[in-house]
Formats: sequence, structure tokens, C-alpha cells
Amino acid sequence: MAEINYFSAFLIGLAGGVHCVGMCGGIVAALRMVSPKGASAVPYTLAYNIGRITSYTVAGALTGALGKITADYIPLANYALSLLSGIMLFLLACYLGKWWTGLTVLENAGKGLFSKLQPLSKRFLPFKTPLSALPYGFIWGWLPCGLVYSTLTWSLAAGTAVEGAALMFFFGLGTLPTLLAASAGSQYLIRSFQHTYFRQIIAIIMAIYAAYLVCGAII
Repeated sequence: MAEINYFSAFLIGLAGGVHCVGMCGGIVAALRMVSPKGASAVPYTLAYNIGRITSYTVAGALTGALGKITADYIPLANYALSLLSGIMLFLLACYLGKWWTGLTVLENAGKGLFSKLQPLSKRFLPFKTPLSALPYGFIWGWLPCGLVYSTLTWSLAAGTAVEGAALMFFFGLGTLPTLLAASAGSQYLIRSFQHTYFRQIIAIIMAIYAAYLVCGAII
């Protein structure tokens, strides 16, 4: 089951990569401007994304731990969290397939926190070494995003902090190809990820898996 969850989290990140380009693509492209002149942008882009994925992993560990504590002390909380994660995964499938986009309201929930974190990122600009891009990416990983928040809800029912962290790590890996393509200026790859059929197929797979999770929580 864990392997299926990780693969599903990766697919969510892969399908949502187009959304990530809209949210973070401009930032990734701008990394060239704040990197040393004449230096390759590759190590800076990779460092930024490692920092970003690390922030997802930390958030997943926190929500996974919270879910375990809740399940340990509240009767039937584990079933409720499993049901919630299935429902959120189904809503996320609707979001990825553009059948319903109501999850965008979740992005407003994190604006207050990010408004306090964002000024901290300026301390690392311009980049002197790729290591400077790591904390910069970590801070921008907390950019309000309905896609991330929905996946975090899923990690609540992961069972442990380690499982929650792993789910978000694989989700982050899924977002990586599109953002790297955006950094490299590869319009062909970006168009491939934007293709309607690609998004629809993954959305349908996610919806079927969400239905399986909901049934498992109820039965």
C-alpha cells in the first residue's frame, strides 16, 4: 500500500507540475539573474529545488506526526483521517482534471504565514554559491498552493511522521521535471505536461484511487 501511495503522490506532483510552473516557474527562470555571471544555472536550480522539496518533506513529517498523535488519543480518528484523505484526494483529482477548481480557496489560508517568511528569502540574494539557493528554495516551498495543501491533508492519514514525510517527498519529486524544463526553457516538455489527455488520464487514475481509499475507510 505504501508503494502505491508514493507512486500516487508522485503522479499528483507530475500532473500538477503545470500548476507549479504558474506558481514557481517565474522564480525558477529568474534564478539565472541572481546567479553569478558566467556560472551554469544548473547547480543553482537543483539546489533551489532541493530546498523546495525539503520544505514539503518537513511539512509532511509535521502533518504525519499530528495525524498519529490525533489517532492515538482520539477514538476513530484514524478512520476519520483516512476518509478525509480519500475525499481530499478525489477533490484534488477534480482540480487536476479541471472538473472543479474550488481547492484554490486553500491557497488563501497560507498567505499570512508566507508574507512573514518571504522577506527572509531576500537575505540569500544574489546567490554567491549554490548553497545559497538551498534556503531560498526552502522558504519558497511554503508558497501558498492548494495542490500542496491538499496533498498535506493526505499525509495526515499516513500513520507516522516518516510516512507523511515520504509522501510529500515523492510529491515534490513529481513536480521536479516540469520546473527543470521551465528552467531549461524547454517548451516542448512543458507543452507535453500541459496536454489535456495527460492531465485527464492522471486525474481519472487519482479519482479511482480516491474512491478505493474512501471505501476502505468506510467498510
